[in-house]
Amino acid sequence: MLFAERMMYQDGATPFNALFPLRIRGVLLQEQLQHALRGLQEKHPVLAAAVTTDKEGMPWFESTAPEIEVPIRIATRSSDETWQEESVKEWNTAFDTRKGPLMRLVWVRGNEVSELLLVAHHCMCDGGSALAIVKEFLLLMDQPDADIGKEHVFTQLSDIVPAAVLRSRKKILRARLLGWAGYLLLHAIPLKKKTVSRGQEYLLHWKLPEEATRNLVQHCKALGITVNTATSLALLSAFAAVRGKKAANKVTCPVEIRRYARTIRADAVFAFGLLLELSMDKRPGPGFAAKAQKLQAMASKKLARLNAYDSLMMLEYAHRALPRMAEFLKYSKPTNDCMFSNMGILRIPHQYRNFAVDAIFSPSVIGSLGNPTTLISSIFKQQLDFSFISAEGYIPRSEAVAIKEKLTDLLLQLQGSPDPH
Repeated sequence: MLFAERMMYQDGATPFNALFPLRIRGVLLQEQLQHALRGLQEKHPVLAAAVTTDKEGMPWFESTAPEIEVPIRIATRSSDETWQEESVKEWNTAFDTRKGPLMRLVWVRGNEVSELLLVAHHCMCDGGSALAIVKEFLLLMDQPDADIGKEHVFTQLSDIVPAAVLRSRKKILRARLLGWAGYLLLHAIPLKKKTVSRGQEYLLHWKLPEEATRNLVQHCKALGITVNTATSLALLSAFAAVRGKKAANKVTCPVEIRRYARTIRADAVFAFGLLLELSMDKRPGPGFAAKAQKLQAMASKKLARLNAYDSLMMLEYAHRALPRMAEFLKYSKPTNDCMFSNMGILRIPHQYRNFAVDAIFSPSVIGSLGNPTTLISSIFKQQLDFSFISAEGYIPRSEAVAIKEKLTDLLLQLQGSPDPH
């Protein structure tokens, strides 16, 4: 496993699960679902893998033989919110990583409408990978004989990082120095091993209406900002308004590594990426639109400096620091308000021959290391969709509801901003 995958794998017994829920209108059969899942396993070996540990304690993905089928759990659909209740259950249902597989399906079954929750251990699947899996899963559900190809699997760093980069003495020296520096710094800082009592974990889910979403996208384009930046600023502003001095004024945003590493195919299944940290200017003065433009300039500069290959090399020289880093994430005071992941427009068909995709809900994910607070957004069928995940011990649900309302209000207000052109 690469560094980030090991971080999410932890000890193999602690859940770190990601869920991708979708609502299907039409009659489904269990055989139809199982066939589609087998097709996914045939293309992506990691979906039919377990985890083994070598003599040095390094975990590896290892294909199971014979392949173990992806299990399907059926839950009765009693309301439109049943899928949210099942999602919370699945967060803390551990995978047997030693036997595999590291994915399962929950079928929230109704007569004409069902929700399907694809659940995966986060150590082998990120948001972009989950999106690729969902596209192929829906295609195989509708067309059982569809050819979805075969994934070219990464088995070593040289499959991703170009040889010229791997052989660069300058880059190797820099990666080694940064890896050792991180190790020494983490061990030099004293750490009180006292965990925050999480309390009840929860999920808040909501959407912006189609017209409001369309207007928001148009106004962001007119202002020269992305929806991601506008939402980041609204999120930071909402935390500041609701939590006051408790707010850290920092959001951490995962960045799609495929944009920076062309060696990685769009349908590759993996769990490593890049991170972007954003903070807002809290000084009084310009309105929300002007602050968003300033934040966009900051984000663009930071994104321009990201280097996927250098980051991967540096982290691979930092494996010795991983146990201590996990302790810091678990025991130290959170330094950010929230993890915010924007998946953008989900380019997945909504009408198939035998069923329709009524909705794709933004994924949810929760792990045991540190602050679990996460906001994930996406756009499907021209509606901006949000999933907010946290725990009472970090952010009381009442505060989360207030943050949700403030964030939504700010995004709706932005639509009234004057066109600077």
